[in-house]
Amino acid sequence: MNPAIRVENLSKSFRIGARQDGYRTLRESLAEAAAAPFRRLHGAARRAFNADYQGDAGDGRNGETLWALKDVSFDVQPGEVVGIIGRNGAGKSTLLKVLSRITEPTAGRIALHGRVGSLLEVGTGFHHELTGRENIYMNGAILGMTRREIDRKFDEIVDFSGVEKFLDTPIKRYSSGMQVRLAFAVAANLEPEILVVDEVLAVGDFDFQRRCLGKMKDVAKSGRTVLFVSHNLAALEALCDQAVELRHGMLVAAGKTADVVDAYRRRTLESQRQCQREYPQARYMRSVAMYDSRLRPSSVIPIAQDVHFAINLRHDIHTFIPVVQLFIDDIYGNRALTIQSPASRCLEVGGPDGTSIVCTIRELPLAPGEYTVTTRIVEGRDVVETHRECLAFTVVNAEVYDEGRGFVQGVCVARSTWAAYEPMRHSALPV
Repeated sequence: MNPAIRVENLSKSFRIGARQDGYRTLRESLAEAAAAPFRRLHGAARRAFNADYQGDAGDGRNGETLWALKDVSFDVQPGEVVGIIGRNGAGKSTLLKVLSRITEPTAGRIALHGRVGSLLEVGTGFHHELTGRENIYMNGAILGMTRREIDRKFDEIVDFSGVEKFLDTPIKRYSSGMQVRLAFAVAANLEPEILVVDEVLAVGDFDFQRRCLGKMKDVAKSGRTVLFVSHNLAALEALCDQAVELRHGMLVAAGKTADVVDAYRRRTLESQRQCQREYPQARYMRSVAMYDSRLRPSSVIPIAQDVHFAINLRHDIHTFIPVVQLFIDDIYGNRALTIQSPASRCLEVGGPDGTSIVCTIRELPLAPGEYTVTTRIVEGRDVVETHRECLAFTVVNAEVYDEGRGFVQGVCVARSTWAAYEPMRHSALPV
């Protein structure tokens, strides 16, 4: 059986810092052509002089070569669901763009057997001047579907996306969440043989994310091939049979999802453990930090002790009332704790330099182990900014609630009281 996707020695490079010529008029182009012979003679003499005395420094056009992908090879069999993991900048999105024929490879070969439906960045594949309805038909035509085939799927696409009231509104008027909902509905429901999805769970509300996971499970059960990029490792393990890991553009691991993900988690936590992170380029969140019960920056928290998270927001955050969410995940990607600020004006404070929000968790109820923190800024129902695994910390065993250092199993700890009484009926419990 031929693989649905075959990638052989795939490489993709970009030139960074290279000088590019601007656009020129016809007169400038003709003058350039007429002067070229004389300039070549002059250039040859100058290079000879430089070679004798100081060497040729070049003209600054070359720049630096960045290899986003380097000699990547793997096969995906028909009906397989393959997850792609790696840190930011590893080459995951570039790989999907090459597979979707958006970006040409620098070297290597790709063989695709079947139509490819892609959900990449917000707005990719949409014409922003066209309405939602027109974009649905345009995407179907690109996939090679007839109008009758698209008509048969149209109501299902609209129902899944939830944009029925805005169907005849240009896409440029949609929020980012609306665009992603429609894009996923189009990509998943137009029945391509190969579905390529890049981080669909990073945006949208919880209900949309839940429906996305359910839809991808249905796609997988139907025998279609799925490539899925996500930082949500628990979702990736639930969906994917196989996984590959990219690091600095190179394939470093491939195999069963549980094995690849477990090795990736442990390596990431060892290198990431930190209690402070800054985001100078982010739109809303400037920095995040965590402190122990004595208000010291720390990535090691004793069990059942207070912990404080400080989030610094930029001054323009007052254009809306922010909801800040903190997600704490264990080493296996399971959600251990979810915390959300109140959706009220109590956070609408601060000065011209911004707002500092402090979240305090009393007696952190997590068992000893390794954990990561993901932050999100929410406006209404839309997630406007996400910073995954921005902090990593360790909970260590210690004396718990004055009961001494003891036996801890499970995922959480809780304060309890113990007492002994004479035999009694449960209905007369003396507490």
